[in-house]
Amino acid sequence: MIASLLVANRGEIACRVFRTCRELGIRTVAVHSDADRNALHARVADATVRLPGAAPADTYLRGDLVVKAAVAAGADAVHPGYGFLSENADFARAVLDAGLVWIGPPPEAIEAMASKTRAKELMGLAPLHEVTDADLPVLVKAAAGGGGRGMRIVRRLEDLDSALRSARAEAASAFGDGEVFVEPYLEGGRHVEVQILADTHGTVWPLGTRDCSLQRRHQKVIEEAPAPGLSEELTRELHTLAVRAARAVDYVGAGTVEFLVADGKAHFLEMNTRLQVEHPVTEAVFGIDLVAQQIRVAEGEPLESDPPRARGHAVEARLYAEDPATDWTPQTGTLHRLTVPEGVRLDTGYEDGDPIGVHYDPMLAKIVAHAPTRAEALRKLASALERATLHGPPTNRDLLVRSLRHPEFSTARMDTGFYDRHLADLTKPTPDPHAPLAAALADAHGRSRFGAWRNVPSQPQTKRYAMAGEEHEVRYRHTRAGLEADGLRVVHADARLVVLEVDGVQRRFEVARYGDELHVNATRLTALPRFPDPTTQHAPGSLLAPMPGTVVRVAEGAVVGATVQAGEPLLWLEAMKMEHKVVAPRTGTLAALQAVPGQQVTVGLLLAVVRDT
Repeated sequence: MIASLLVANRGEIACRVFRTCRELGIRTVAVHSDADRNALHARVADATVRLPGAAPADTYLRGDLVVKAAVAAGADAVHPGYGFLSENADFARAVLDAGLVWIGPPPEAIEAMASKTRAKELMGLAPLHEVTDADLPVLVKAAAGGGGRGMRIVRRLEDLDSALRSARAEAASAFGDGEVFVEPYLEGGRHVEVQILADTHGTVWPLGTRDCSLQRRHQKVIEEAPAPGLSEELTRELHTLAVRAARAVDYVGAGTVEFLVADGKAHFLEMNTRLQVEHPVTEAVFGIDLVAQQIRVAEGEPLESDPPRARGHAVEARLYAEDPATDWTPQTGTLHRLTVPEGVRLDTGYEDGDPIGVHYDPMLAKIVAHAPTRAEALRKLASALERATLHGPPTNRDLLVRSLRHPEFSTARMDTGFYDRHLADLTKPTPDPHAPLAAALADAHGRSRFGAWRNVPSQPQTKRYAMAGEEHEVRYRHTRAGLEADGLRVVHADARLVVLEVDGVQRRFEVARYGDELHVNATRLTALPRFPDPTTQHAPGSLLAPMPGTVVRVAEGAVVGATVQAGEPLLWLEAMKMEHKVVAPRTGTLAALQAVPGQQVTVGLLLAVVRDT
């Protein structure tokens, strides 16, 4: 029996595994980088071990350090979570060689399936070795790992070399393995997968299907179980192929076999030899704890001959600190508050007041809704996201709500190109027009008590706020009757709650302030100074860092004096384990270039200037 378990991971998945361990009475051990020394997963574990450094390559990807940590902490077993070393056969062997229990499949199974190139060969498929115009579009894909990292769609042959270089660099940074391959890119398909669970006694469970078609940068955003709209025949075929893949490598534990479904046919993509981020939707539908099952299988317990029955429908949304409207730019800062209504599941690696840094994935949480029908589950999740209290950097919350309510998704007609078609409409800013006034009235609460009243009317007070990329100025005045705002009746105003009568209807605005950052219900604002600072102004054509990160490379030929075209890549930043392309804002001459490879940049730092020719 396992008495103590180390999770070779961080954040949300470490916290999720620890939760099951506590329920099973298993002592928990966390590893943490210097950047994560006060992270939630380190705070909730029974014991912690430091991995010196901050970058994944120096910490969570150092299998030798993780094994030493497990031995030093007296752990009996190691759970890899997902990402990092979860599909690294050498790491699994090192865990076993140290006399520890590995909560995962045999190293040989990982080796056979963790490399997508070898997995395809095992399933009778082969990647493209020579790409021609007739093969386009194609997908460049990392051989190791997952999560959309190291993946690039190529539609023009002349873009292939650049995509290969970029994918290799990103894969090496995220997984410690820069191997990539090229395969045909099937457009208009759905991403469907089968969760499998296998024991050491020859039983393999196919635990239904999941649809993960809504993706950004090839990384899943919304997932659901079961996959809607599949025929019984296709579902049986998917289950058969998934079980065949598991048996082909003598699989043990939890894993996922992924397919692209197009024209009613299933095309094998890969097998992930680990737990998936989206596993909670399967848990909700089948009423099981997959982590507990992993542990029991690792202890040698047999599965029942048949899996449990599926009930209802579950949908999961990944909440990211990012701005979908600006190429999914990751955001950093402090997560001041995160709460969701009762009735939905929240898996997160953060608590109120935790910092969101630049070193790791920007996912804040997963919110999961389960209901008897798909329509009810979608409505329940959209409502929960809308009513969640979310104070901190910009997030994809609005995108998630609109996606769940989009007619193409609600009627299950989506495919992997959903965001390519609809992103512009889904990210149109629709802030509450009354939020700035509510913020100003909350800020003005109590000020009328100071000083004497005059018989002449007071001058209006003004406040300026930035909201959805635009500046808004509001006016109000103090009167003997209280606060007065043009055109609206102020029913109540204090520092945290403002009630306005709008077109005869009283509306409540809950206001929270953290320095210059304000949150009015679900609208985020920034208080602006009364007079702008002229030293912060930049010349037209200035290219500012959209996020904190590291300059990983500068485009060939990008030198001062060179002519550049609007949209042409000038440099690449790496932040939160992803590469982000920074492009010329206009066609003209590169008048200044202040970025060099290896340079650490902060948000708003001047990188380059492009002037009209």
